[in-house]
This record gives sequence, structure tokens and C-alpha cells, in this order.
Amino acid sequence: MADEDRTRDGARAGDEPTGRPASHRPGSVATGLNGRMLRRLARARQRRRWALEGLGALVCLVLLVAYLGTRSGPESAGGPVGGAGGVPAGATRPTAFPAADGHASDAGPALPGLRPRERPPSPEPTPSTSTPAPPPKRPGASLLSVSRAEVPAEVDLTAVGVRDWMHWGLRGGTSTVRKRSGSGEIVDGGGRGNRIGWDGNQEVVRWSDGTPERFDSGSSHGVYTCGVGNGFTLAVVGSGAPRTVQLYAGIWMARGRLDARLSTGGPVGTARLEDPYTSQSAVFTIRFELPKNARLVLTWTVEKVFTERCGNVGLQAVALR
Repeated sequence: MADEDRTRDGARAGDEPTGRPASHRPGSVATGLNGRMLRRLARARQRRRWALEGLGALVCLVLLVAYLGTRSGPESAGGPVGGAGGVPAGATRPTAFPAADGHASDAGPALPGLRPRERPPSPEPTPSTSTPAPPPKRPGASLLSVSRAEVPAEVDLTAVGVRDWMHWGLRGGTSTVRKRSGSGEIVDGGGRGNRIGWDGNQEVVRWSDGTPERFDSGSSHGVYTCGVGNGFTLAVVGSGAPRTVQLYAGIWMARGRLDARLSTGGPVGTARLEDPYTSQSAVFTIRFELPKNARLVLTWTVEKVFTERCGNVGLQAVALR
């Protein structure tokens, strides 16, 4: 009992007036102070964050306004207006490439709807009024042109030779058929070499107004002559009006040359047809205009052969309209 009484007395003697152990009071004070300081620090950090966010938003707004200003304002090709680019204020630079004379052509004012650096399309060039018109054709002047094309599989001489036509080889090398009641403007002038008749042309011709053969539904006949320099000569008499001649001809392992000359002089029209391996056909179209009684002269000759076995040029028909 005495020990218990001493223990209780010692405990009461060590108590504070508050009734709390002395060892607990310093910890409670520190905890209160730390809580207030942490709340102050948190509020200060939040205010700094708000300030930084506001500053960032302001900077973004300024940049956006500046960007929109550059998009909507005029753009210069070489720098700011009135700046180091050398363009005075109020002036504009040329927007087109230099013209042929070394001066830049003006592309015109900017059009709405164009993206930056786009230019409106160049206007159509205005025809020059200073170019003199070509002189009118003199009465009686001569004209000449020569062209070549593929032959249709079937040719109607009655249709294409409304003025005159002529066909070769129906009855042999010297056989000819002409248009009945034709103009007679086509003249067979002969030519160098021996004419040989044959019936192996790739295309056929027909007619319904011939003489001495009144009609034929599809002839593959023609004539040919072998050797370099040999060939055919034809003539067409002028009438004072534009005329068109169609010459149906071919070659076999050779190069043929057609020369068209006017008896009144002037340039010679030339066309060629070549095949070193087999046969080939073509229609030569000659357009001309000659005074009356002047002549168009056609020579169709072997210019080169690719075989010693009779490289040749052939002739099937000619039509005039």
C-alpha cells in the first residue's frame, strides 16, 4: 500500500494544470503551426499558377491577333511595303513573269477567293492590230499540196472521181478503163520501164460508169514496173478552179517517190512510200489550182530497191474531183 501511495503521489506531482502529460504539449503546437504554413504556401502556389495561366492566355491572344492581321493584309512579293525591299509605300511589284521583250506583263488586280501567293489567271492575249493581213490570191495563181494516207479496203471510183477517173491492168499491162463522159483532164504520159499487169492488190476498186468496161464490183488489178528510176508519168490539165487528185499506188520491197510539179513553175511537192520486206499501198492526195491549159505533172518512180528480184512501184487508179 505504501508503494502504491507513493506512485500516485508522484503521478499527481508531475501533472500540469491542464491535466495533460507534459510530453504531449510540444507536438500539438508544432502541428498547428505546420498546418497554417502549409495552407499559406498552397494559396501562394495557386496564385502563381493563376498568374502564369493568365499570362499564357494573353500571349496566345496577342499571337492570334497578329496572325489574323497578316492573313487579311496585302502581301508583297519582295518584302514589306516601304521596307528594305525597295518598294515605296503605296506601290506594288509586278506579279507576272517577264514578257518576251524583257518587260513584265501585268496580271491585273487580285481577285477574291485566292489563297496567299496565288495569282489570277492571265487574260487572253489581245490580237495585234498591227500585223498586216495576207495579200489576196492573185487571179490565175498556182497552188499545190501533197499528202499521203492509207487506202480504204474498197474504193468507189464513180464516187471519188466525179470529174474524171482512170484504172489500169484489168486486161493486162496495157489495159485501161476510163470514166464514161468524164472531163478527159487525166492524161497517161507513159513512163520508164516495162508495165506488167497483175491482180494481187490489197485493196479493190469498183465503178459503175466506165468504158470500155461499164462496171466492176471489185477489181484488185493494177500494173507495176521494176528497177530504180523506172515508173509512171501522169498529167492533169488545169481548169482555173481548185482541184483534188487521188492517186492509188503501191510498192513491193522498194521505196517509191512521188513528185508533183506544175507546168507554171514553183516548188515541187514530194511524198514517199517504203517497205523493205513486203508490199504496201497508199493513197496520195494532191490539191492544186492552175490556169486553164496549164498542167499538173505526176511522176511515181522507184527510188530504191531492197531486193534484186524486181523491187517495184505499182499503179492501180487515179481519180479527179
